[in-house]
Amino acid sequence: MNTMQIFARLLLPLLLAAATASSAHADAVDDAVRAVQHRWEQVTYEAPAAERLRMLEGLAADAHELSARHPDRAEPLIWEGIVVSSLAGEKGGLGALGLAKRARACYEKSLGIDDHALDGSAYNSLGVLYYRVPGWPIGFGDRKKADELIRKALAINPDGIDPNYFYGDFLLSSGRPAEALPYLQRALGARPRPGREIADKGRRAEAADLQEKARSQM
Repeated sequence: MNTMQIFARLLLPLLLAAATASSAHADAVDDAVRAVQHRWEQVTYEAPAAERLRMLEGLAADAHELSARHPDRAEPLIWEGIVVSSLAGEKGGLGALGLAKRARACYEKSLGIDDHALDGSAYNSLGVLYYRVPGWPIGFGDRKKADELIRKALAINPDGIDPNYFYGDFLLSSGRPAEALPYLQRALGARPRPGREIADKGRRAEAADLQEKARSQM
């Protein structure tokens, strides 16, 4: 056995151990992200309205702690953005704009790490911010940019329930109910997501409500 073969035999267990440790670390981050996701679903779709603000504030703090611990991962940043966006919507008023800017920063940072993470969710969520936040001079809202961003999410995940729902919502809020209907129908027919039963049920109910609203405006 030559020197290179001896070196390779000694190095292989170290490489395997490093790969195993890296995989375990990735699994731990994914589990933590799923825990934030599940808590958000429970707060959003099941918690009493009177409790949502307090619960979202606590969840936003936990989500930020997670993303700070893993600055090289896009998924914690995306979920921090989603939680903070929800907190902004729940809070309302002038305080909501600062939260919306914080959420925007999370999404933009995640896009710089991996723009396909969570099926392009950062594009979708950032697009939602751009059409729901007021425009200048109050806020940074920009409907043209919202259109572009959600279309990018649809290009990555064309059959996904969320990008189709939100593009339908965007079109309906733009006074284009006929164009909104196919996207809302696609959202209603989207395949179930394993482990996302609460979110799927809630989103389908929202899509059905928007579909009825779109039809009434035609």
